Amino acid sequence: MTTPPTAAAVLIAPGGLAHCAWVLEAVLPTGLTPTRACVSELAAGDQPYGALLRGTDLAAGVLVRAGGLSAPRSASGRGRRMRAGPAGLVLFGAASALDACPPLDCAPTADAVCAAREHAGLVPAAHGLTRALALCGALVATAALTRAARGTAPGAPATRACTVLVALALAATVWTPAAVGALETGHDGWGHGVAQRLQVGAVAVRLTAHAPAHVRPPARTRPGGRTPLAGPRGTGGARHASQGALR
Repeated sequence: MTTPPTAAAVLIAPGGLAHCAWVLEAVLPTGLTPTRACVSELAAGDQPYGALLRGTDLAAGVLVRAGGLSAPRSASGRGRRMRAGPAGLVLFGAASALDACPPLDCAPTADAVCAAREHAGLVPAAHGLTRALALCGALVATAALTRAARGTAPGAPATRACTVLVALALAATVWTPAAVGALETGHDGWGHGVAQRLQVGAVAVRLTAHAPAHVRPPARTRPGGRTPLAGPRGTGGARHASQGALR
């Protein structure tokens, strides 16, 4: 029988990989400039590989949402704080799946008419809303899961890597709107495409490589906070107790 932590790992890891499908632009002739175009433009309705990337976005959303729902919860105080991780995963997954359903009609950085429609407010706002919700869920999930990892293994290399990934995602989150503002005011965009790819990539790698390992309930302890004795095949505690009685 598949345990909840294992089920969550099986769902979240491939979801994170699917969220990285945009890296295919390195080998596919998309016609978009990575330093200017946002990731969502690759999945626009008029793009040659839009259907493929919308499909991977939908798969990523469904898998991560299911993983968040299958993650075990705890009723303890620490467990209540750790619920933010699965809750963020559910929000991120649901918003990502919805984001694939009403895609952009066109790519504004490659189409002047599309850009004019966007500036005139003629583009539906649903895409922007789902993207904002997905980003919010992703940041909450990765930050909460990293905090949980720091509590259980603060010095582990994986934990330090998680912290770096979250820091990169947060830095890119600040960079992205600043770059959008520069682009809308006629500047070169300040690497808008690079900022968003850094943001999306950091979140995807965090989910793929580390989140499944930390979506698990806290270790059980005895009343009073003492950790139970353990030994080979669960017999070490009994052996130490019997030796103490003989002394």
